[in-house]
Amino acid sequence: MSLKIPHNARYTVMGSGSWATAITKILTHNLDQVGWYVREPAMADAIADTGHNPQFSSSIEFDPRKLKLYLSVNDAVKESDVLIVVIPSAYIDVWMEGLTESLSNKFIVSAVKGIIPQSNQTILGYMHKQFGVDESQMGFVTGPCHAEEIALERLSFLTFSCQDEANSKAIAQVFACPFVHTITGTDVQGTEYASILKNIYAVAAGVCHGLGYGDNFLAVLVSNAHVELSRFLQQMFPAHREVNHSAYLGDLLVTCYSQFSRNRTLGTMVGKGYRVKDAQLEMNMVAEGYYATQCMHVLNKNYQVHLPIAETMYRILYENADAKNEILALTEQLH
Repeated sequence: MSLKIPHNARYTVMGSGSWATAITKILTHNLDQVGWYVREPAMADAIADTGHNPQFSSSIEFDPRKLKLYLSVNDAVKESDVLIVVIPSAYIDVWMEGLTESLSNKFIVSAVKGIIPQSNQTILGYMHKQFGVDESQMGFVTGPCHAEEIALERLSFLTFSCQDEANSKAIAQVFACPFVHTITGTDVQGTEYASILKNIYAVAAGVCHGLGYGDNFLAVLVSNAHVELSRFLQQMFPAHREVNHSAYLGDLLVTCYSQFSRNRTLGTMVGKGYRVKDAQLEMNMVAEGYYATQCMHVLNKNYQVHLPIAETMYRILYENADAKNEILALTEQLH
């Protein structure tokens, strides 16, 4: 029997970046208290003293009385029923290090649109394998949604997917607020992998922008990216899903086109001639699409799904292939 989320569940956000900060802001609209595992004492002190995250989305203002800040992963888990994981995939091991509290009666929601380097696991896959969390006790949340627009309280949409839609609805209810409209579903793996792939395609859109391609070509690129994403999902996780809905197509579009997209920004810099490492250092933010590109390349060796855009990005980002020549060759495969 799957775990049911109680109406009075205690929610804790795990992570301290811009998206974690935005999610915490959303939750404080409907909950009297929100847990927040930030890990760093200096950050916790600053949030408690000023009501702002000093490093990320600093324009967001909190009522410190509504926040219960945690420095210990065990304290955060022990005193929570629902854990919203918003930790960049490359750092999940560090944040979960030392966890001894059981997750057997906790519900895990991933808001991480990335895949873990080296292990090539999604966050939910990691939680299942590393800590034995049952798949029925996990969910995924996706956009289209940028932290920057949440900070500005611009209307945004979030989709929540759990195996049991009753749990999707329970989580969606605590996120719904005047500037967040919520949608529910059950396609956990589909939305999780769609969010990983769209970051790769956003890097590709940025590379093309940096090379000087215009809106006409980008429309063709993104249309083909949507086909590529749909092909992968249907071959890997066959199901009836509406891939034109916002959780799939909408999230792809906003990540490929938005000025706030860090993946597009990384790609733009590469297209303009930056070395990947130099671009990452200058951004000082995690672009999940970089890691996802290699992970999907490795995963797809076993499945051989036709992913020409993703493979082009692998050659550019990891094999130091010339971006101009690679995109020119890619144009011959687009329709």
